[in-house]
Amino acid sequence: MASPNWANRTLFHGDNLTFLRRMNSKSVHLIATDPPFNKGRDFHATPDSVAKGAAFPDRWSWQKDVHEAWLDQISDDFPEVMNVIQASRQSYGDDMGAFLCFMAVRLLEMHRILRADGSMYLHCDPTASHYLKQVMDAIFGKRNFRNEIVWCYTGPNNARKQFQRKHDIILFYGMQDWQFYGEQIRVPYKAENPLHLSRGFGDRGEEEVADIQLQLSKGKIPTDWWAEGFLSNVSAWRKELVGFPTQKPLRLYERIIEASSKKGDVVLDPFCGCATTLIAAEKQKRQWVGIDIWKEAHEVVLKRLQGEGLSINGDKGGRLITAGDVAYLTTPPDRTDDSAIAAPVMRVKPKRMEAPDGLTNKQRKAQLVNDYGLVCQGCDREFDFADYLHLDHNIPRSEGGSNNIGNRLLLCPPCNLRKSNTLTLTGLRAENKKNGFMAGQKSQATKPAKQK
Repeated sequence: MASPNWANRTLFHGDNLTFLRRMNSKSVHLIATDPPFNKGRDFHATPDSVAKGAAFPDRWSWQKDVHEAWLDQISDDFPEVMNVIQASRQSYGDDMGAFLCFMAVRLLEMHRILRADGSMYLHCDPTASHYLKQVMDAIFGKRNFRNEIVWCYTGPNNARKQFQRKHDIILFYGMQDWQFYGEQIRVPYKAENPLHLSRGFGDRGEEEVADIQLQLSKGKIPTDWWAEGFLSNVSAWRKELVGFPTQKPLRLYERIIEASSKKGDVVLDPFCGCATTLIAAEKQKRQWVGIDIWKEAHEVVLKRLQGEGLSINGDKGGRLITAGDVAYLTTPPDRTDDSAIAAPVMRVKPKRMEAPDGLTNKQRKAQLVNDYGLVCQGCDREFDFADYLHLDHNIPRSEGGSNNIGNRLLLCPPCNLRKSNTLTLTGLRAENKKNGFMAGQKSQATKPAKQK
């Protein structure tokens, strides 16, 4: 595992993608984050609050918010993710596709940054939770999905023609060697539990009674449905509020941190906002690093740390944490690992190291059309529109092929599907000739069967 290339208690200011790409691979034990939800509206902090001036738009546009470089990266190296994004555009709309593009390029980096024994908790709500889960299944691997945690809460609601919406979703993924510390988060059994003392023990023996009493005293590991009063009732944690529009209770993130890390482990929040994850990590004596684009995040972190009475040892009392104890950086760190790029879980073969050609996929396609015309290089058929042809790889990316134009080709949709990510162009053409799919060749499906 690589060591972090930043100090404990570091807060980066700026676009988190820039910083995520410069953080060492396999250097973080836990990522717990609360990103935008694609709510289709703007959020503003309460005036005259600690977080006054904080605001962020949660509206997304395919034309304005999607970078061509993101599409190139996802299309070239993570086609499974692109399939989810395109499906979401068709079933929901371009805004969901744009939101998922924004999240996907960041989740790819988070996956790279996590250690093999690490865990990821992504806070969302039913607006996009099912779409985000598909993206995360493609990146982290569906077998690494651990829980869909339902966080319930109370509060006023004017719904008259539907049930009140009063829960969020937290998607929990663990890497292949993930650690879970269930003993740290046990909660008391409810009185109505069949084994509870108030129900009596009947004719059970003394040893069995003693064992039941011991288990009852330990409590139970929580289910994936969290509705305890200290988590769900806003009035129970009102004193924590700093006016940030989407603030969550400290105890919620303390539970996450206790369940999936131990003292001294490194916790990352790439959308740290009003610093709930960071404060919870400090209280639980973990190391932490946060990223946020809001310029006042540094001041709020310090005010909340001091408001909790936390010292440099994570305890109340002693020398309080001051500005000198929190590194506030506006430039990303230098990588001290192998500088490997983000890679999905399904890639197992090393990629060839080749300098990028500096072209976008749009430019590569235009160059190939100029060189070869509107011809599928897999079957030699000519078409009328460039949009019908797909840009693909000769040597598949899974076999180490590069993204450069020298390894690119134009294929019609049937050839692209037939080639998949296993055949080279030579293999595809051989398969097409064998089955009569080449231009001017009669298809095997139309040939008469041999007479016996």
